[in-house]
Amino acid sequence: MERYQEIERSIVKKYRKEIWRPFVKAVQEYELIKEGDKIAVCISGGKDSMLLAKCMQELQKHGKIPFELVFLVMDPGYNEINRQTIINNAKLLNIPIEIFESNIFDIVAEVDESPCYLCARMRRGYLYKNAKAHGCNKIALGHHFDDVIETILMGMLYSGQIQTMMPKLHSTNFEGMELIRPMYYVKEDAILHWKQFHELQFIQCACRFTENCTLCDNGGGGSKRQEMKALVKKFRSQSNIIDSNIFRSVENVNLDTVIAYKTKGTKHHFLDTYDREDSVDLKDTDLQ
Repeated sequence: MERYQEIERSIVKKYRKEIWRPFVKAVQEYELIKEGDKIAVCISGGKDSMLLAKCMQELQKHGKIPFELVFLVMDPGYNEINRQTIINNAKLLNIPIEIFESNIFDIVAEVDESPCYLCARMRRGYLYKNAKAHGCNKIALGHHFDDVIETILMGMLYSGQIQTMMPKLHSTNFEGMELIRPMYYVKEDAILHWKQFHELQFIQCACRFTENCTLCDNGGGGSKRQEMKALVKKFRSQSNIIDSNIFRSVENVNLDTVIAYKTKGTKHHFLDTYDREDSVDLKDTDLQ
């Protein structure tokens, strides 16, 4: 058995509970893949996107829904070591990647305010454009469960709002294109265990600001997301249900008990309907 076959087998056997079942659950529950889809799996070179590519290959081989896959790697200005690392890993894992270039790193290097946000937005645009040129109707990204709950916490603590990273989105700039996140239920610890079990080395964030950390497990720096990772780790050391409850909080929003909310850009306040006869009448004791 080739090494890539052993790695594939581990996803559906050894890591069936931690990786394969959560992956399939998200695909089915959120209807991420439909018959006839042509999906561009976007590979950054990190552990998450590489595992996503393998899971998508396995689903294509063993799933009941026929769909096509393209594996896109955007080179936004990687140094030669990082680019070659991606190529070597793709060969090792039997992932037939297609690489295209952009000059995102050069552009972002001149930006002082929110360079990471700009980089992410530009990457997304380039990926949509190239995926569409390949005849794809969807792009798949490797965001996982931890990314989702970290986003919830960042929104609450630093933006004063309740929001989350959605499992799928329609593109607003590329008609007919959709973004999906099949790793939505897979926890980062499971991805790390899979990586370490097979002694794989992937690049982390290889931008100009973090080039000195090309082969890290957990990344570095003092970003808000790193703060959230540390916070989630602390929660998990105290309880095994807190992370799940953070996730469930955006599934169980009770609009009768929030002061205000937004939908489609319009803000609604509880006072708008407070004195209407058909409004819900909550007693003081209901929330105690």
